[in-house]
Amino acid sequence: MAYVIGNDCISCGTCEGGCPVNAISAGDDKYVIDADTCISCGACAASCPVSAISEG
Repeated sequence: MAYVIGNDCISCGTCEGGCPVNAISAGDDKYVIDADTCISCGACAASCPVSAISEG
């Protein structure tokens, strides 16, 4: 199951750099994860300083 970024996202971009498959990009008000590209590795969740990322 792909990870999702919740509303607690502070748009710091840390997760984007940690994604091994480049599934994360800047959205309008927060970063977003492309569910079709996400490999559910959890690297993004581990790097998020505000714990805004979870399995969706």
